[in-house]
Amino acid sequence: MAVVVWQNSRLGILWDLSYILENSYRISLGEVPYRDFPFPYAPLTFLMQAALIRLTGRVFLHHVLYCAVVGGLATLLTWRILLNLLRGVVTSDRLAAFLLSAPLTVLGIYCVFPHPFYDPDCTFTILLCIFLLQQIESKGFTAPRTFLVGAALVVPLFVKQNTGLAFLASTGLALAVLMGLEAWGRRPVRGYAWLLAGAAAGLVAALLLIELTAGLANYQRWTLQFAVSRRLPPLADMLAIYQDDLLPWWIATSASGALLVCINRGGGRVLALLAAALMSVPFVWTLVPLFAAENRGESVERLLALWPFLLSVSSVVALGRLWSEWRRPRIALALPFILIGTVHGAFLSQQVWGSSYGLWPLLILLIVSTTTALVTPPREWSAWWMVPFAAVLSVSLLISGGYYVGIHERLDYAKLEEGTIMHSTLPALAGLSMSGPWIPNFEELVRFAERKIPRGDGLLMIPGEDLFYYTTGRQPRFPVVLFDHTVNPYRPDQIRALSRTLGIRWLIVKRDLQLEDEPVEKKDRVLALLHRDFTPVARLKNYDVYRRR
Repeated sequence: MAVVVWQNSRLGILWDLSYILENSYRISLGEVPYRDFPFPYAPLTFLMQAALIRLTGRVFLHHVLYCAVVGGLATLLTWRILLNLLRGVVTSDRLAAFLLSAPLTVLGIYCVFPHPFYDPDCTFTILLCIFLLQQIESKGFTAPRTFLVGAALVVPLFVKQNTGLAFLASTGLALAVLMGLEAWGRRPVRGYAWLLAGAAAGLVAALLLIELTAGLANYQRWTLQFAVSRRLPPLADMLAIYQDDLLPWWIATSASGALLVCINRGGGRVLALLAAALMSVPFVWTLVPLFAAENRGESVERLLALWPFLLSVSSVVALGRLWSEWRRPRIALALPFILIGTVHGAFLSQQVWGSSYGLWPLLILLIVSTTTALVTPPREWSAWWMVPFAAVLSVSLLISGGYYVGIHERLDYAKLEEGTIMHSTLPALAGLSMSGPWIPNFEELVRFAERKIPRGDGLLMIPGEDLFYYTTGRQPRFPVVLFDHTVNPYRPDQIRALSRTLGIRWLIVKRDLQLEDEPVEKKDRVLALLHRDFTPVARLKNYDVYRRR
């Protein structure tokens, strides 16, 4: 939680922050996404922020606290899931769970990107679902509770489409396989049947609610057709993450350590420690570039390369464990497959570099799901291997992960190191801090708008990088508040036509963006068309203001 607050005290990412809060604000005013305006994302993160706005008002600090609390709860859930996985499998399970979850103090779901967003929220709901699955399995599959947990499995789908759909599909398939194995052994399958029935009922209920509010046709058009057409990467890009020269060496080293664990029947401590050292090599390797001043950036590449390494190793170990333990089906046996499917679904968005920042708890769960398979059934000497391995992994990820967060490598698409840190003086933006002139320049625009632009007049903001509507309390009139390829469906001529039809009287163009790259497609053409209808009235420090002729 402290890292999330610290991150917010030193940086702000206007582009993504504005998209979340501007749309959440218009939802809080009663507008319905998909029906009233184009919206290519799942709704729950936006609905949560809209509810927060309705309950506590337009104050940015409240959203910071939300991120800190949800981030802390996600780390707590991860620790509990780890404890459930390790209990009865290795000795010193509490110490091992603590060490393995410690890196999430810097790699928690909201530590890298510290503003409200759907990726971290989706991971939180997935962790909650996994924890609930563990709980009902340990306490017995009672019908009402199991049915409700099954319905909860649908929730991630409506937080983020690709990750949530991958989780739901992977979990549903895993539960069906477990049910089939139970039936093969002529054991009761009632629990898994209730879970699948709950998931089906939850999905039907969610779709019915969407039909009654936004309309299923609208939802399908924007969250499936449009989103896939603008964001789905080619298959070659997805497979490229496994094209790493170090990957075969890491796999070979870890396999050697795993082999030592398997053959160490006598419980030799030296062999156990050697196995821990070999299996720790890929994690320690993320620290090596930090000792070379000219090559520190490679540390981030090595850290992110842990994803394809773990996915590869986990797949092999999970299949081997399923082959040897299929007569004893349980959630822990299916968990690696659920995690592998979910992570690959998440990578459909922006592959490893762009999509992994809110997924680190799942990486920790993959590690534990894989390593515990090596000591099943439990062995008394397991602590001599597991605890040193967990300690080395914890220290390595704390250092490399802390460096990754500290230099905000994932956020390099924005200008974050320009000038001193500025703090907003506007009540709605209390708690917003960032380097550079962005805040004072925006506050100048807000003051100008309060003096010169009537509150009832329609505005068009190009490209929409700022929290203008959220800050001023005005209602957006143009369907799109952010002109980015992934969210804006309109061509330049359609933008001009809509501005006329909707009675847009003011055009505000931001000259210098915090975003590194130009986000507006055919920007020159868009502005050329709009300039035929608007005349300049003011040139502020970073904004050109126009009024309809």
